Amino acid sequence: MNLKELKLRHFRNYSDVEVTFSPSINVLLGNNAQGKTNMLEAIYVLALTRSHRTSNNRDLINWQSESAQVYGEIEKELGTTKLEIDLGKKGKKAKVNHLEQAKLSSYVGELNVILFAPEDLSIVKGAPTIRRRFMDMEFGQMSNQYLYNNAQYRKILKQRNNYLKQLQMKEAKDELYLDVLSDQLAAYGAKIIFQRLELLEKLQGWAANIHAGISQDKEVLKFKYVCALKKKDQSSVDDIYQALTDLFAENKQKEIRQGSTLYGPHRDDLQFIINGKDVSTFGSQGQQRTSALSVKLAEIDLMKEETNEYPVLLLDDVLSELDDNRQTHLLKSIQNKVQTFLTTTSLSGIARDLIEDPKIFNISSGQVESEE
Repeated sequence: MNLKELKLRHFRNYSDVEVTFSPSINVLLGNNAQGKTNMLEAIYVLALTRSHRTSNNRDLINWQSESAQVYGEIEKELGTTKLEIDLGKKGKKAKVNHLEQAKLSSYVGELNVILFAPEDLSIVKGAPTIRRRFMDMEFGQMSNQYLYNNAQYRKILKQRNNYLKQLQMKEAKDELYLDVLSDQLAAYGAKIIFQRLELLEKLQGWAANIHAGISQDKEVLKFKYVCALKKKDQSSVDDIYQALTDLFAENKQKEIRQGSTLYGPHRDDLQFIINGKDVSTFGSQGQQRTSALSVKLAEIDLMKEETNEYPVLLLDDVLSELDDNRQTHLLKSIQNKVQTFLTTTSLSGIARDLIEDPKIFNISSGQVESEE
């Protein structure tokens, strides 16, 4: 798939912009704070109905306006799709071919994107929340079922945590209601964990090959899903459900004392292993960056495998963070394969001989000019 056209109305520092892109590589060129990252953010919002930079929709709306709109025309193998996100005081509306979608889960997946920014290099050594968010955002694009299960899980988790706090404060006494919530949470949690395990196994296959190429076959990259369940309890949805149910039952009083749900996919983590060692603890900065790059590039192939369409790749000033070897591997991997949007302050630091006929857009103060 590729994003053929993008229209922005009152989005960030763009008052009224309409751009037509190349299906190959698009370079967004300009000084800092001119709107390059804002344009990538708009594409991300168009795909996922939310920003990767803020949870407050008001931040996305031009300060002089009451609402903002992002329109996009997507080309896929089966035809053209028009997408629209309307951001206002009362929330957001998502439309597909001018029809408003009752659920965001039915919208997400129309445009699939992979964002790679300098902060994504911390996916390996950063906090577990970063890796959980990574799994949820990427797998949610690949599977509406994952997105639905995750939304239901979050809803019940909030209810369960609120009730645990009531029990902790002696404002409630009925533990039977807690058991009902525990059962519901275990049911959705089991589906999420099982699907994570399935998709991570596939992602590891792609990432290991890419990592071997970058390291010249000197390193073997593997993933380890870290959770409270024993390995033998992870073979099926039913096994995971039973194991989670047992954990909730065994630790009921502990969770009541702490007023919080201590087990489940919202507490799990992902570990990256190179040659048998944890990269986050024992890996060099180079190994950590290679692992992050391998994972991001592997997502492209996994998404194609799961959705039958290549995603759109967003590279936000990431090339400046990579050495020549990693930059070369990245650019060779995407050439003639996926539509790419690349932000940079200068073309001098990019191996231009590896970019075939890019379309360059000069961005200044929310204005966009295309180099013909």
